Amino acid sequence: MDLGLTNKRALVLGSTRGIGRGIAEVLAREGASVAICGRNAEDARKVAEEISGDTGAIARSYGVDLTDQASVATLIDACKKDFNGFDIVINNGGGPPPGGVADVAMEVWEAQYRPLFLSQVQVTNAFLPGMRERGWGRILVTASSGTVQPIPHLGISNTLRVALTNWAKTLAGEVAADGVTVNSILPGRIHTARVDSIDVNASNTQNKDIEQIRAESRATIPANRYGTVDEFAKVAVFLVSDCASYVTGTVTRVDGGFIKGVDG
Repeated sequence: MDLGLTNKRALVLGSTRGIGRGIAEVLAREGASVAICGRNAEDARKVAEEISGDTGAIARSYGVDLTDQASVATLIDACKKDFNGFDIVINNGGGPPPGGVADVAMEVWEAQYRPLFLSQVQVTNAFLPGMRERGWGRILVTASSGTVQPIPHLGISNTLRVALTNWAKTLAGEVAADGVTVNSILPGRIHTARVDSIDVNASNTQNKDIEQIRAESRATIPANRYGTVDEFAKVAVFLVSDCASYVTGTVTRVDGGFIKGVDG
């Protein structure tokens, strides 16, 4: 199947590791030019070089701190100069600290709101007008299964990511007639360093062996395993492809059946 992504320009936030990097790699394999972003500029440079070397695609690197509005503005200016706009924006923010919500200080809520919501909207708004003018664009939010089935000890993520998925749904209705789709994708237990850190935290807080924690986690998933980054990335790239031109305003799960409800 030809996904129609040859020569498309894609910005992938949080793409130096984990699912962000996986999405960038699949986009590059499909012929898109990609902007690799991460808090550490040197890590982003290395990843861009690796992706370009492996795929032959254009890959440029950028350091950006999503907690800093000025840093995001600098990223936007640099990408406009280098790419002259994007056809695809992948919103992907790092996970906030684990824990409950009862005792979260107000300054923590405020600090996490910027990277998990405001900065991703800021980036999207910078490139959305060009998509609408050209009559083709794709915006994808990588959220969390916690937006529809709250995950214990991930209270901040459960709360703030809902804002982004509802923003995406609202935006989808506003720009669909212009050829721009906006969708959200929910990873379940995709095996990344972030999931490893969550398992370690659970091991420490529950005073259980890490392998016991992982076995218990797998037991909650009908597929009885963690998903791979590549499995997740391929679904994400389909959603931003030409083949998914009539798919917008949706929330797609890649979770091995983990979410128990039928909505979302």
